[in-house]
Amino acid sequence: MNKSKFRLIICALALPFLSQAQQNDAKMNRFLDDLMSKMTLQEKIGQLNLVTAGEAVTGSVVSTGVEQKIAEGKIGGIFSLSTPEKTRRAQEIAMKQSRLKIPIIFGMDVIHGYRTAFPIPLGLAASWDLDLIQQTARIAAKEATADGIHWAFSPMVDISRDARWGRISEGSGEDPYLGSLIAAAMVRGLQSDDLRAKDAMLACVKHFALYGAAESGRDYNTTDMSLHRMYNEYFPPYKAAVDAGVASIMVSFNDINGVPASANKWLLTDVLRQDWGFKGLVVSDYTGVNELVEHGLGDLQEVSKLSLNAGMDMDMVGEGFLTTLEKSLQEGKVAQERIDAACRAVLEAKYRLGLFDDPYKNADAKRAKTDIYTPAHLQKAREAAGKSFVLLKNENQLLPLKKQGKLAVIGPLANTGSNMPGTWSVSADHANTPSLVEGMRAALGNKVEIITHLGSNLVEDAAYQERATMFGRTIPRDERDEESILAEAVAATKDADVIVAALGEASEMSGESSSRVDIGIPEIQQRLLQRLLATGKPVVLVLFAGRPMTIVGESESVPAILNVWFGGSETGKAVADVLFGDVNPSGKLPASFPKHVGQLPLYYAQKNTGRPLAKGKWFEKFRSNYIDVDNEPLYPFGFGLSYSQFDYGQPQLSATSMTAGGTIEVQVDVTNSGNWDGEEVVQLYVRDLVGSVTRPVKELKKFEKVLIKKGETKKIAFTLQEEDLKFFNQELQWVAERGEFEVFVGTNSRDTQVAKFTLNQ
Repeated sequence: MNKSKFRLIICALALPFLSQAQQNDAKMNRFLDDLMSKMTLQEKIGQLNLVTAGEAVTGSVVSTGVEQKIAEGKIGGIFSLSTPEKTRRAQEIAMKQSRLKIPIIFGMDVIHGYRTAFPIPLGLAASWDLDLIQQTARIAAKEATADGIHWAFSPMVDISRDARWGRISEGSGEDPYLGSLIAAAMVRGLQSDDLRAKDAMLACVKHFALYGAAESGRDYNTTDMSLHRMYNEYFPPYKAAVDAGVASIMVSFNDINGVPASANKWLLTDVLRQDWGFKGLVVSDYTGVNELVEHGLGDLQEVSKLSLNAGMDMDMVGEGFLTTLEKSLQEGKVAQERIDAACRAVLEAKYRLGLFDDPYKNADAKRAKTDIYTPAHLQKAREAAGKSFVLLKNENQLLPLKKQGKLAVIGPLANTGSNMPGTWSVSADHANTPSLVEGMRAALGNKVEIITHLGSNLVEDAAYQERATMFGRTIPRDERDEESILAEAVAATKDADVIVAALGEASEMSGESSSRVDIGIPEIQQRLLQRLLATGKPVVLVLFAGRPMTIVGESESVPAILNVWFGGSETGKAVADVLFGDVNPSGKLPASFPKHVGQLPLYYAQKNTGRPLAKGKWFEKFRSNYIDVDNEPLYPFGFGLSYSQFDYGQPQLSATSMTAGGTIEVQVDVTNSGNWDGEEVVQLYVRDLVGSVTRPVKELKKFEKVLIKKGETKKIAFTLQEEDLKFFNQELQWVAERGEFEVFVGTNSRDTQVAKFTLNQ
């Protein structure tokens, strides 16, 4: 008796005694056993082939001969094909022309929204609002599935502490705890409770692993890191996504301590599957398998073998699996069992989505007309944008502005709708997204007269500007001499009561393959800002950014700075909401803003050296510091102002010691002493004062975003458990070590009140 028939008999006998979930799995296993018993080797390898239709350009290779390969059973999935009509046509080829009629799975980079764009992920993280983030993912899934898509290549959960890396915009910042909670929220939002539902889709956590730690902040670059740092600081968000039930994992481009992730068996099998228990689908990034050749691991057959044997299930775009695995099997370089396991992972994903029952489940033209880019979705985008903005400075309460008079909106980011959704908004409706000025006019109506001018070019170098405005994110250039443009811009502000300077990065100055060594506002824009300040009128800097930026000069000279990242489809209206006080800003930075690029990588959870700088000092000889700038960030992790003022009391502990398995409650009074109702993110950090290995000076362990009305005091309570004190020690054991701990509670990672307790045996 063969193994498949034996397994079927065992499942049938055990079925009455299983839970509903176990019964569902048993039913799936019977179905897939039967299907795979009918598949040829070529058909199994075909399921491992993920090709692109080329709608959204995310790499340099575009697949060819797609329709013929579908008919021949040589394609398991298609990346970057949308609309019910197009996906139905492709699916019909599979269902009518291929031998076994195995449905195709359709994927897309649904990163921060679909047609309705929400703030870039770094901006969403700045909201510190997990429910809101989950809601945005739910809407993205609803829209994408209505347009024929089953699989989102999201969330990106890479920890990044180097703002030169362009893809910091696509993640949740520098902190593993915040990043872990956001990763889980995104998975829940995309996948919902039932993957078979019409509006649920497979999530795909990426990029596994350590991609955000690429050397020099340069995309695709190598990563070299200790296991201690991996497990404590970089792995947690990936693990949180796995624990949340993420259905698929995308492998990163970088090598890890000499072994590229796409061929790293320790990473993809030992850690992911054996240690973490992941049972889903593992897919390469765009041509990630082929790129192992350039890493120096061998020719296409060799690297395809290495990748499959490491634990890769599906090959995105490169077709190395399709063209070499049969030969490698014949030569004994790969095992039939490994090909079968990879094939089964792909088929299980399709089964869990319900595609075998309804191959056309997302090919419904009616849903595409009713569920995409709706007024309700746009309203949620406006809300999310307003909550993501971070007020960095507000001297003499310049903000909020009054809804009267004249406002000059000046700068290269003032009149470009295509840049408002931000990078990685491949499916957003750029054509109908209002510019900042258009959005503000729509929000303010006739209450405020808005005057606008380009002010300056985005950057001086025309070739650089072309690189910075790819994929249709054009910003007009004025080829006249700079002085003429500046003089005209200043003249346009003559009758204005307030100037809003719309400056910073274009959306494609961050994102994939958009690393920068200079992360400040381009110099030509800085000169414009100085001329606007010289008018003597109040100036508000609306900063567009896909990363933490070096804005020391601006922070010293500009009275009010509102960092708006790239806020999505409703950026302009949301900026007006905040500038004019309809929304009280509540965003907090998910990544530290450096004073100088030379401080990078920079993050709050640093470790002490044996020669730490004394508190209150910025330079001492023979201490760990620079001679030209202090160690501190310009704006620390967790920082963000409000139109209100929040005052913190001293944290009170329920006990001065915690026993093993016990808890301590930490309470703090927070008072809104300002004149506005507002939301505050109350943050709790912990320091382990003595450890068997060096420990960070602070680690975020809890936070709560709470609405506090003006004049109100709220008592915020957190419960610390022994689990919150654990870390991976030198032997990679998950432990809490006995001894003294400090607890910090405050409005950001720098401005805190402290208390102490002891963890006993």
